[in-house]
Formats: sequence, C-alpha cells, structure tokens
Amino acid sequence: MNRVGNVSLIALALSASLALAGCGGADGVASPGEGGFGNGGGTNPTNPTTPAPGTPAADCPTGFANVGTVANGTLRNCQLPQLITGNLVVPLRAGTVYSVSGRVDVGQDQGGDPNAPVAGRAKGVITVEAGVKVFGSAGLDYIVVNRGSQIFAEGTATNPIVFTSKQSIEGQTGADSIGQWGGLVILGRAPISNCSGAGATPGTAGCEAQVEGTNAFYGGSGLQDNSGVMRYLRVQHSGFVIVANNELNGITLAGVGSGTTFDHIQVHNSSDDGIEFFGGNVNGKYLVLTGNDDDSIDTDTGYNGALQFGIIVQRANGGNRAFETSSAGTAPRSNPKFANWTVIGRGGSGNDLLVANTSTNNVWVNSVVQMTASTAGCVDIDDATTQVAFHSVALACATPFTNDTNVDATAVAALFNAGTNNTSSHTSTLTGTFINGANEAARTPYANITSLSSFLVNPGYIGAVKDANDTWWQGWTCGLTSSSTC
Repeated sequence: MNRVGNVSLIALALSASLALAGCGGADGVASPGEGGFGNGGGTNPTNPTTPAPGTPAADCPTGFANVGTVANGTLRNCQLPQLITGNLVVPLRAGTVYSVSGRVDVGQDQGGDPNAPVAGRAKGVITVEAGVKVFGSAGLDYIVVNRGSQIFAEGTATNPIVFTSKQSIEGQTGADSIGQWGGLVILGRAPISNCSGAGATPGTAGCEAQVEGTNAFYGGSGLQDNSGVMRYLRVQHSGFVIVANNELNGITLAGVGSGTTFDHIQVHNSSDDGIEFFGGNVNGKYLVLTGNDDDSIDTDTGYNGALQFGIIVQRANGGNRAFETSSAGTAPRSNPKFANWTVIGRGGSGNDLLVANTSTNNVWVNSVVQMTASTAGCVDIDDATTQVAFHSVALACATPFTNDTNVDATAVAALFNAGTNNTSSHTSTLTGTFINGANEAARTPYANITSLSSFLVNPGYIGAVKDANDTWWQGWTCGLTSSSTC
C-alpha cells in the first residue's frame, strides 16, 4: 500500500495487538512462545555436538534465548533478542531454527545524516548465515533494521536463507497461506520525497518520514547509504494489517540507498505487498514474487532505482496488481526503471497488472506481461500527470489497456505505442509458465537500456528467463514449478 499512517494510531493498534498476542495459546505465553521453557539463555556459540537427524540441538548459541522446541520436537527454537546492538551472527547449526517474538530491532535509529549519527544511539549488525531459517508466529513478529544499522543475509543458490512462519516450519502451510507473521523492514538514510517535518527539503538529513507498518523513521541525505547485503533469500507467508491502509509487507525497503546489495530475492504469499519501496535508490536484480495478495512490487515517495530480471506469478485465489508505481503527489517524483520482467496475472475485477498513478515517472522495458483472465487489464494509468514509457514490452491480455475516466484506454494505448518495439497483441509461447518460447525470442529487445541506468545490463532478449538453459531462478526459489512447493 502507499499510505503512511498516523503515529498515535499505529501505537494504539500495536499496543492492542501486543496485548492480544500475550493472551493466546494453551500455555499463555506471548508470541512466539512454545510453552514454559527453560533458562532463556544460550550456552554454545556456534558448534554444539551435532545431533542425529530429526533431533533438536541441545542448546542455543550465546545471545539467543532457548525457548524449547518446534516441529514435533525436532528443532531447537532459539529466539533473537528484542534489540540487537554490536554484531550478532545467526549461525547455521544442525537441529536449530530461529524465531522472532514481537518487534526485533537491529540497532537504534541513527538519524538521517550518515556523517553525523545521533549521539547515544547504538548501531547493530545482524549476519545471517546461508541455510538459516527464521520464523515468526504472529502478525506482530517482525524485524526492523534501523537507519545506520545493517543486515548481512547472504545465502547461496543451493542453500538460501528463509524467513517464514511457524506454520511453515511445522509443515502446515498451503497454497493460500498468507499473513502468518510480520516480515522484514529495512530503513535507510537515502533521499525521499515526503518529508514529515515542516520546511524540510528532500535530499537533506532532515527530510524523514514514518514508515508504513510500524513506528520508525526513514530517509535522509545518504545517496550511497548501505543497509547491508541481502542475497539468495526468501520471505514467505508474511504481512499484517496494523490499521486500515497501513500494513507490514513481505519486505519493506524505505529510504534504502544504492550502497545496499539486493539480489536473488523471493517473496512468497505476503498478505500485503511483496516488496514495497518507499523512496531511496537501492537497485535490485533477480527478484521473484509469487502468490502475493496485494501488489507484487510497489514504489512510492520518490523511489529512484532500477530493478532487472524479475518473475511475478500471481496465485489463483489472490493477487491485486503486479506493479503499483506512485509518487504520493510529492516531488521529486518516483522514477523506477523495470527491465526484463515476466508477469503472469490471474485476473479478478480491477486487478490490472501495470498500474501507474499519482504523478510517478517510470519505464518498463524488455518485458512480457500476460493476463490469463479477461476480467482485468495489462496497463492502467490513473492520472494525466503520470509519465510512463514502454520499450520492447509485449502484452498478452484480452484487455491490454484499462478504460478509466481520468485516462481512458485510448490515451493509455497512445502512450504505450509511442515507445519502441511494443506490441499489445502478443501471443504467449511461454513454457513452464515463465520461460521464453519462440514468440518471445523473436521480439526485438530495447537497445538503449543502459542509458536508463548504469545498473542495468543489455541481455539481448525480452522477459526474465531467456530459455530453458537460463537457470538463475533454480535451487533457491520455491513454488515456481510443481516439484518445488513452499
């Protein structure tokens, strides 16, 4: 979603929700309590005696609370602290899974100036090792990486990091399991357009705003601000409504700078947006969005980055927009660049796939957009001040352009056709849902892609996956093929 809520309203909702969370469960233990457990402390840093398969580790690493076992007693549940300062490593250990209870803060807010962090507030760095799984048990279990702190979550293609729900760890999730825990919120000091303070200027340290979904701030003057590295990482079954129009997403990137590495990321079955970008200029590659209930990608409040090689597949029983690009009516405008995307929409009235509104500027290039139902369109532009460009985009939709009262289908078609090598009557030959076939291979890609952003590369084809030999998505994702469930 695109609206930032009132601080007091969020605080009231959070207090009420936390009170409810503390009352639930047979043991009366606050989320994610698993019973009346032990000493609440860890004893072995990283190398316990390796338990037999199906046997929980005997203890937890130092710095984590031992809160019992999960998954029918097969995994030791080691709980992250509420506040992480200094350096905390989340190690891969046999028989161990990690959990978050309530809001987990990485560091304390350092403010918007990278050169003058707020005195008296501690920085935190969390390092998550490849193969680690972290879960939450309820909607208000989530992780916030505050301004000036960092997350290093680097999985591998064969050993990704997974942030998920307790139900997933217990093997109790299905195709429509959404909203079972909060998600990840990354807050940076890069410029935003929606300054909350009177007289603040975008791009300065004083231009900050409260992030959607929790009481925390983002934005500042650090164009190259570095919130860490996220790579080969999945977020599953997340999202939570705090108050109406104010939700936690799968991953929220707010004011995140270009020094941050963000690639090989999947968000699966978020109850709100998959990934939402509020301002900032972080770039991303190799992104997979599957089964998300609201927008798969949402950009707002001055986001100015590039996202290349992405797959969006909506689930049969849910999904709103593939993209919603907005500026919230503020300047400087959002200016996202989307290159080499393959989008598969499932329909539903009003669930158009490429939606641009509130004075955004953006570009879609080298992309394939397919709507499998006739009840929604491919492209919807919601106000005349929005500036959108398309190059080498192939639309395979019964309704290519949505007819609104503000910008009608004829006007949208004119904008689309003003670009180069576009078609609104593409016949899809995608195989395996999202892999290019003969008709996609025959399309001419946009030759000037690197002029849009130095981050983008010219792959010589449209769509996210060139052919069956293009396997960047294999191994670390789930749910894209029938043999890989989430």
